[in-house]
Amino acid sequence: MTDDPPLLHPRPREPDADGILERSPYPLVSIAIAVIAVVVITIVGFTLGTVDLGLSIAVNALHTGAIGAFSTAVYHVISPAPAIGITVVMVAGIWWRTRDLRPALAFGGTIAITWVPSAIVKEIVHRARPDVAVLPHPFPVQPDAGYPSGHTVYITVFVIALVWLLRETRWRRLALWLGIVAIVVVFLAVSIDAVHYPTDAAVSILWALAVAPGARVVWVDWLMPRILPLRPRRG
Repeated sequence: MTDDPPLLHPRPREPDADGILERSPYPLVSIAIAVIAVVVITIVGFTLGTVDLGLSIAVNALHTGAIGAFSTAVYHVISPAPAIGITVVMVAGIWWRTRDLRPALAFGGTIAITWVPSAIVKEIVHRARPDVAVLPHPFPVQPDAGYPSGHTVYITVFVIALVWLLRETRWRRLALWLGIVAIVVVFLAVSIDAVHYPTDAAVSILWALAVAPGARVVWVDWLMPRILPLRPRRG
């Protein structure tokens, strides 16, 4: 009797390749979507101009009292330096909790590879931020361009990576819903502060949703297994 065809004997799943370490079934599709999204979002950025300046002025009118103080606090809390610190602490916490460096670095690397390129596109497009001269409650002038919003990209990919990390746990749904709330809060905060146009923030959410799966494939599925200490363990 001949052996069964190989397709009847699929390769066993690696016993610890779950959560954010679970390999993508369609890696090339994820990469293609990410590349197309980056190209399209970059091109769109050159066409926006001040299309939603009126909306920025209207939303900025809400920047008073407790709302204004809260939105400004949110903006400062996830500025680049604090955001990097938060990510480092999370990576350390995941490593300590799981006693495994791989999910910790998968989490941090996915965030970095999704977030950093958005800063490059920001410099390429160089869309100006809302004109402080016409805002009812202007924020101090920011030195860099505003499209896409790094704050919004960061919080969105942070939530995505956290949900992937908790994929096999009972905390996944809670992380998802709290994460959605956090994304909405950051979107409103940067819009109310008028440090970004609402379109800057909206496109940044789309950026993270489209780019993060490809970034995870590149880092977790392709690069990490080539690094000896990060190779999957065999059961």
